[in-house]
Amino acid sequence: MNTMEDQVVDNEVGFQDDEESFFQDIDLLQKHGINMADIKKLKSIGICTVKGIQMTTRRALCNVKGLSEAKVDKIKEAVGKILTTGFLTAFEYSEKRKQVFHITTGSLEFDKLIGGGIESMAITEAFGEFRTGKTQLSHTLCVTAQLPGEDGYTGGKVIFIDTENTFRPDRLKGIADRFNVDQEAVLDNVLYARAYTSEHQMELLDFVAAKFHEEGGIFKLLIIDSIMALFRVDFSGRGELAERQQKLAQMLSRLQKISEEYNVAVFVTNQMTADPGAGMTFQVDPKKPIGGHILAHASTTRISLRKGRAELRIAKIFDSPDMPENEATFAITAGGIADAKD
Repeated sequence: MNTMEDQVVDNEVGFQDDEESFFQDIDLLQKHGINMADIKKLKSIGICTVKGIQMTTRRALCNVKGLSEAKVDKIKEAVGKILTTGFLTAFEYSEKRKQVFHITTGSLEFDKLIGGGIESMAITEAFGEFRTGKTQLSHTLCVTAQLPGEDGYTGGKVIFIDTENTFRPDRLKGIADRFNVDQEAVLDNVLYARAYTSEHQMELLDFVAAKFHEEGGIFKLLIIDSIMALFRVDFSGRGELAERQQKLAQMLSRLQKISEEYNVAVFVTNQMTADPGAGMTFQVDPKKPIGGHILAHASTTRISLRKGRAELRIAKIFDSPDMPENEATFAITAGGIADAKD
């Protein structure tokens, strides 16, 4: 047991060495004539890397207090000198994609369905009704993300943003026992935050970006359970729908940028709603995930979860850029998500 604990905790140095070259610190801008005061202003809004500036519009940068248009132009010019902008060949991009890793779900069948596990540099969304295993999958990933895996994956820390008050540390202990890892070590490697409003949820992403930068390469997974719950509460009725979708789009854009900027996996859960127009089109299932087209297009991979017999659940690929539409059966056990027994 101690050996695995050492793996979970002491590998952190290894993570940092492997990932240090992945992103360039924003402090590099000093060599190109940008003063430290302006760099601190950028850090205050969660921009900590050179790539982070490239991912932010001039308009958004001009909204930062103390940054004039002239300063923003100078910053963008400095970034252009540091980063190579433009096109890559498909071969060059395939080499870059070798940095992508997969985090196991705890079930081999489920992993096979989604191409090896939850993918980094991408947003994976799991949606379903209550009791379909969304939160159980989130808890299992908190543990499996810390374990060394295939293709040289070393494991790492996790950030969990809870919007529904469903996170239970004791649940992680049972899952840790299944994988023979130290319970306290597992709990120490999960950073938890409870979000109370959609605005608070967005603000937490600034902290997430700062933490990923501060401990470069150590964090491997960001979980939000669930992504839409607070938006449902804060924006009600059709009159506020446009504003809700705009705020949601901004948050999802930020999540996608964070996943690419720091090479982490982002896993979000989502709720379902009844579709009042489904009866007119003779759909088999009149329920659909909430969030509309904004969330549908932002998620890289979408997984539909539904109940099976007893502890069995069925996962189906709803949308994926590279995996065919298929299904896998898994079980919810005392040790988290696992393969269904024949």
